[in-house]
Amino acid sequence: MLTLYSYPGLFGVADNNPFGLKIFAFLKLCRLPFRHEHVMDTRKAPRGQLPFIVDDGETIGDSDAIIAHLTTRHGLDIDHGLTQQQRDMGLLVNRTLDNLYWVMSYSRWKDPAFWPLFRDALLRTHAEITPEALEAAQQYNFQRYHYQGIGRYDPPAVYEKGLADLQVLARLLPQTGFFFGPKARSIDAALYGFIANVYFYDIDTPLKRFLLTQPHLVKHCQSIHAAVQD
Repeated sequence: MLTLYSYPGLFGVADNNPFGLKIFAFLKLCRLPFRHEHVMDTRKAPRGQLPFIVDDGETIGDSDAIIAHLTTRHGLDIDHGLTQQQRDMGLLVNRTLDNLYWVMSYSRWKDPAFWPLFRDALLRTHAEITPEALEAAQQYNFQRYHYQGIGRYDPPAVYEKGLADLQVLARLLPQTGFFFGPKARSIDAALYGFIANVYFYDIDTPLKRFLLTQPHLVKHCQSIHAAVQD
């Protein structure tokens, strides 16, 4: 059976990493049977990154590559009928989400106002995770943030970047329905992966405070969340 390997869930969502949750939601929306394995150790993952899938013995990493593979291999029609302009918009939205990822991650692992709350939530929810493992992961993330660049900014400047991304997403998403009409598409799974990890995140970050002022973003998140529950 197709297997999805991704990080553990948190705060009621199936993966506390937006890229893993994106693939989880995509699989659920496509009604494609799969097994879900939660892991913390990324050493066996392609390029050392989660999520990845194993499909009929083939291992694929990178969320966009996973969706492309699954769509072709299994003849999925979730994006059937989209125009080239809509597909181009989907690509641009995905790139905005890629940028938002760094701010979301920074808010959890780097910002001293929220890191202890995030750490304690993980330890409380997952007995198999040790404080030492989280401290090692935090130091690894500090290096990533430094070389990516976001780690060289103070928190207010970091959140300014993330809020700009959220504002664009709020303007692009229609007030009703999904991105491209009444049917959820792969871009809606991607948006859910990120927004759910803000909306259901039980810590009052600047990202969440802004999100709560955007009822159509919240409704979109709630709709996808309901659709992907077992």
